[in-house]
Amino acid sequence: MAPDVILASGSPRRRELLGNLGVTFRIVVSGADEESPETDPARLAGDLAALKAASVAREHPGAVVIAADTVVAADGALLAKPLDEAENRAFLRQLSGRTHQVYTGVTVASPGGTAGGVERTDVTFRDLTDAEVAHYARTGEGLDKAGGYGIQGVGMALVSRIDGDYSNVVGFPLGLVIRLMREAGVPVWGEAAGVREVRGAL
Repeated sequence: MAPDVILASGSPRRRELLGNLGVTFRIVVSGADEESPETDPARLAGDLAALKAASVAREHPGAVVIAADTVVAADGALLAKPLDEAENRAFLRQLSGRTHQVYTGVTVASPGGTAGGVERTDVTFRDLTDAEVAHYARTGEGLDKAGGYGIQGVGMALVSRIDGDYSNVVGFPLGLVIRLMREAGVPVWGEAAGVREVRGAL
C-alpha cells in the first residue's frame, strides 16, 4: 500500500512539481497562523513550513504531510507578498540590479517522525527601467508571490543570474523534497500522480 500523502499547500506550482515526481497525493490547505517573530529568513522559512505541516498532520495523523514556505530577503529585509501594485513596484525597484536570496523551508511529517530542511538560492535582477517595473507590476503576476515576482512566468525576464536551485525560486526545491519524501517512505519517480483536492482553511 502506498502511503497517504498530503500536500499542505494550495499553490498550483507546488502541486505541479510534486505531481511531476510521480507522487500520488491529495491537498489539504493548512489553516496554521503564519505569523512569526523570527527575523532570520532561513529560520523563518523553516519555522513556517514546520507550522503548516504540524497543523495538517494533527488532523491526519496517519498520513505523510509535506509543507513548504518561501521567504525572500534583500539586504536583510524580508519581502513578503506585495499588498498591491504600488508595493509590487517598490519591491521591484529594491531588487533591480541587485542580488537577493530566496529561502524555501520544507517539512515532511509522517507517523515515523518529522524532518525538514531549508534551501537557499541567490537571484540577481537586471537593471530594470521604470517602464519595465510598471509593466510587470501591472500584470499582477507578482501579487501572490514572496518578493513580488514569479520566475516561472513573465518574471523570468527580470532575472540575469541564478546561483542555486531554480525549483527553489519557484517555491519547491526538488532535491530537498525528494530526499525528505524518500526518508518518509514515499516512492518518488513512481506511478503517475493522482490528485484529490480537499479544501481546508485558507
